[in-house]
Amino acid sequence: MSIAHPAKILVVEDERDVKDLMMLHLKREGHEATGVENGEEALKLLGANKYDLAILDWMLPGMSGLDICKKIAGKLPVLMVTARADTTDIVLGLEMGADDYITKPFEIPVFVARVRALIRRVNVVTEPVSERYNVGGLRVNLDEHKVWCKDEETKLTLSEFKLLVALLDNRGRVLSRDKLIDCVQGEGIVVSDRTVDTHVFGLRKKLGECSEIVETIRGVGYRIKA
Repeated sequence: MSIAHPAKILVVEDERDVKDLMMLHLKREGHEATGVENGEEALKLLGANKYDLAILDWMLPGMSGLDICKKIAGKLPVLMVTARADTTDIVLGLEMGADDYITKPFEIPVFVARVRALIRRVNVVTEPVSERYNVGGLRVNLDEHKVWCKDEETKLTLSEFKLLVALLDNRGRVLSRDKLIDCVQGEGIVVSDRTVDTHVFGLRKKLGECSEIVETIRGVGYRIKA
């Protein structure tokens, strides 16, 4: 069954059978899917078109999926699909800007669920909202999806942006890792606590001087100082 908000998706995968399988199920969901098999061609398409989601294989001929991810982080959500299943690889992919990560071989229902979750987040983030946050030198404009620390703009991934907004929405309250997983990844998606910690680490690093407003409550979760 197709979802209510079809999206324009770029699939970058050098294994043709895997690429075609992903595109088949994306199109069954009602999405417009384009597939390429190398990073150079992917960057050309990303520069010439507006996509709602990029699905990247890590190990590509020439430019790697990780290199592409670093170049487009914060511009659109990225789902990394790869055989590299070590925890250190997953953490590196998330730190480089991936919003979610799925390892090969994967179950099609899991792949489709991850795509749905990322598309839902895009729809939520891009809805017109007039509210603007200004906390301790940190400014957030929800309309424009922009963040500044002491007038210097910082680029966040969509996951980091959603995490920050969730914490700001609940300023002074502690949000557990489970709650933040729901806020960032969407319902029904299984993500480890380590994933949330990695996003918080990346968020703090990018916020620089403003990072101190994000507090760690040991054994519980995180909060924005009241």
